[in-house]
Amino acid sequence: DIIASLEPTFGGINLEDIKAPECFYVEQTLRKRMKIPVFHDDQHGTAIIVAAAILNGLELAGKKIEDVKIVTSGAGAAALACLNLLVSLGAKRENIWVHDIEGLVYDGRNVLMDPWKEIYAQKSDKRVLAESIGGADVFLGLSAAGVLKPELLEQMAAKPLIMALANPTPEIMPELARAARPDAMICTGRSDFPNQVNNVLCFPYIFRGALDCGATTINEEMKMAAVKAIAGLAREEISDVAARAYADETPVFGPNYLIPSPFDPRLILRIAPAVAKAAAETGVASRPITDFEQYLDQLNRFVWRSGFVMKPIFTSAKQAEKKRVIFAEGEDERVLRAAQVLIEEKTGVPILIGRPSVIDARLKRFGIRLRPNEDFAVVNPEDDPRYRDYVDEYFALVGRVGINPEAARTIVRTNTTVIGALAVKRGDADALICGVEGRFDRHLKDVGQIIGKRPGVKAFSSLSLLITQKGPVFFTDTFVSDNPTHEEIAETADLAAQEIRRFGITPKAALISHSNFGSRNSESARKMRAALELIRQRAPDLEVDGEMQAGSALSEALRKRAMPNSRLSGEANLLVFPNLDSANISLGIVRTMMDALHVGPILLGAAQPAHILSTSVTSRGVVNMAALAVVEASHSDFATMPA
Repeated sequence: DIIASLEPTFGGINLEDIKAPECFYVEQTLRKRMKIPVFHDDQHGTAIIVAAAILNGLELAGKKIEDVKIVTSGAGAAALACLNLLVSLGAKRENIWVHDIEGLVYDGRNVLMDPWKEIYAQKSDKRVLAESIGGADVFLGLSAAGVLKPELLEQMAAKPLIMALANPTPEIMPELARAARPDAMICTGRSDFPNQVNNVLCFPYIFRGALDCGATTINEEMKMAAVKAIAGLAREEISDVAARAYADETPVFGPNYLIPSPFDPRLILRIAPAVAKAAAETGVASRPITDFEQYLDQLNRFVWRSGFVMKPIFTSAKQAEKKRVIFAEGEDERVLRAAQVLIEEKTGVPILIGRPSVIDARLKRFGIRLRPNEDFAVVNPEDDPRYRDYVDEYFALVGRVGINPEAARTIVRTNTTVIGALAVKRGDADALICGVEGRFDRHLKDVGQIIGKRPGVKAFSSLSLLITQKGPVFFTDTFVSDNPTHEEIAETADLAAQEIRRFGITPKAALISHSNFGSRNSESARKMRAALELIRQRAPDLEVDGEMQAGSALSEALRKRAMPNSRLSGEANLLVFPNLDSANISLGIVRTMMDALHVGPILLGAAQPAHILSTSVTSRGVVNMAALAVVEASHSDFATMPA
């Protein structure tokens, strides 16, 4: 009665810690009385993860669920829910042998029986686990430590699946099971072993899908959709975020990786839409989702906070003619994962600079199913037929700045940023991504010498995007110019505004200073005032004002107190700083304090698309910048865009 009274307030109820058989009665009664989802996680959450692991285990073993023999130890809420769901997926009741503390659940037994357990009663004279486990394909343990002895495993069928889920000590320890049956696949409920059956894999995302479509219940079809989504995710290449949950090698779908990591952020992207779709198809969705592409975009914002801001970039990249992006650090794991995403999302054509043997070994180690020279091109620094041409090109560019022919030959053989920049310069690639390893200034020197600046641009500069809970904010110049002149600041602001428009965002620029509209007359303040005048001449349509303090830039109320007739409205989204110290320090503080996502740095002023990333970048950050480079390369007038 108490739970039922919550319905007017809540959209769904998750039951916890109600023992069997009472939990069956409570849940069934509430489902009849209530028109919102009621979900007992101890039952169904466990069942969904177990079913996903069993489906994948049987696939690896080459077996069909309708043919396998399943033996269980434990007949509580979780065990029975697992069996019920497996039956829904095709398992035969006559192939299921259930045991509890009284032994086998058999036809005619009267002790510790209930209607839910009675369903699995066997017509047999066998009474204990040792008598019924022979030929079993699956052992499902939700009982007590040490129940499954190593000698019993020897009676099981080939490639058995052992689900020893008792906590904290399973029915059999994995090392004992593996010693007795090397061909076994093993799952436990513990995080210190592979294949952890953890309810957090599913129940938050099941509710997300159910609530988003206004489901009135969570039915069998929705649970089965979750099972298949989880099982399918384990077969995909693991994401870099999930990979960081493992101390050793990245797992690959197989006996030691039947189900995804609970830390894999893609779970919400797979489970919630599958559940919502099943709810609509079975008529229990009161608000069916009609546009699943838009729904995935919304969910994507929870997974990759860059998703919403980066959407226009990825849309443009996918629509454009495919451009070749060359990665200087092609052996790096983050670059390999980024290449995989570019190929899967059809965003660009990756070219990786690196030793083929190293790339191949790391693809296998990280479980990335890409084929060098088939899915992507490889430039081998140690053996490339264009080597002599690249050396000649490089020496022609730097021969009069202290690089002799011998040094040029060595550099082109060893400096991958030089190789990548030359590839772009010669037209063998359309854009360069570098900086994942090494110092920013060294990469910038190579880019400057080879690719050079856009016509009319006086100096390189950079732009950084921070995606915060309040929205996107751009910072400049965060990585290049130590103490730019007012002309360089004006140029940077103009170039930054052009770049921001690629994101579908209207730039609103504020020139940041310790001075607030003339309150101080320092050299720095005067520099920002002079920059403002030049910006208004260069970009008369740009909404910009300054010099102003950061508080005035981000609060219209504060700004109006100091300057009621400011030409800037709302909150500024482009913060232009007077020097590198102030820009970089502010970027670091805001990024850390607001847990903001950094996109960039975006190199401004290059003659051809080239970006130098930071060594802390994630693989998703590499993907973001590669997509931006593709969009830039798609503009045929990129090299001659007015500055």
